[in-house]
Amino acid sequence: MNTEKNGFQELRIREKVAKLPIVQGGMGVGVSRSHLAGAVAKEGGIGIISTAQIGYDEEGFEYDQAGCNLLAIRKHIKRAKEIACGNGLVGVNIMVALKHYKEHVKEAVLAGADVIISGAGLPMSLPELIGKECKTKIAPIVSSRRAAQLILKMWSHKYDRTADFLVVEGPKAGGHLGFSKEQLAETTDAVFDEEIQRIIECKKEYEEKYEKEIPVIVAGGIFDAKDVRHAFSLGADGVQVASRFVATEECDASDAYKQAYIQADEEDIQIIQSPVGMPGRAVRNKFIEHLEKARIPISKCYNCLEKCNPSKVPYCITKALIDAVKGDVENGLVFCGANVGRIHEMTTVHKLMQELLA
Repeated sequence: MNTEKNGFQELRIREKVAKLPIVQGGMGVGVSRSHLAGAVAKEGGIGIISTAQIGYDEEGFEYDQAGCNLLAIRKHIKRAKEIACGNGLVGVNIMVALKHYKEHVKEAVLAGADVIISGAGLPMSLPELIGKECKTKIAPIVSSRRAAQLILKMWSHKYDRTADFLVVEGPKAGGHLGFSKEQLAETTDAVFDEEIQRIIECKKEYEEKYEKEIPVIVAGGIFDAKDVRHAFSLGADGVQVASRFVATEECDASDAYKQAYIQADEEDIQIIQSPVGMPGRAVRNKFIEHLEKARIPISKCYNCLEKCNPSKVPYCITKALIDAVKGDVENGLVFCGANVGRIHEMTTVHKLMQELLA
């Protein structure tokens, strides 16, 4: 539900309120942690921390990834809330494909996450994992009416509850995509606009059943105020923006990572296959060029994905993402959105959010 607040639309997710209807998308490994998420929440939005190998720089990570990730989830949620100073909301993005998905969800709840957004698979068990009395709000990421209907129906039938909000992610999003390569080529802006409206229509049944509003957040390709206004014209309650937050002073990635975004051109963007089993959008570099010629052997497993056979996947996504976020942007994997070629300069979270809601 949206209500006017200081000229902007505030976003209500049941009793939780964000003054501004902007969700900062979760970006891993290490791109959106406490510094970025806290800054977005401080401005009145919803700051999202990615839990994917979030503890990559913790002491002992090479030997205990699971333990370091749980420690980092607690630490970064706490830090983000301290930075937010009581404003906005702080949440996490947890991929269903993670080997320790259940543990991440439970740790985020214990740490006081305001919201959990879950994608890279269908989060069918999410309501069970958070428990009935939990104050943390939950949202699946969906890319089609079919997926939204499937999740809402299952949650209603099995757990007698519904989503607190929906994140509808389009084909222009960064990182892992809920579309096949064929669908990416066929799904135009107009086609996806229709799909957004179909999703908005299908959730009304569950709003009536549970007597609560289910806000819809549109994600993927949101670049400027024009895109925000367009999303609202379709009936959305808010927008999720990710790539543009990378080129901010507050982003948790290295300066080299941020510069890779600023220097990228439209022709540098490429769709690759991820070990997660989904297509992914990334900046073309030496790493991707190498993959086109041969598999990159894996010498160590970081226990990140539930369904991953190190002897068969083309590369280790954990190592590739960690190398990039630390600054080796030529030999690592730099995920990005479709509009990264339009990013030309550094900014701040405050300036960006004001620009988006101009």
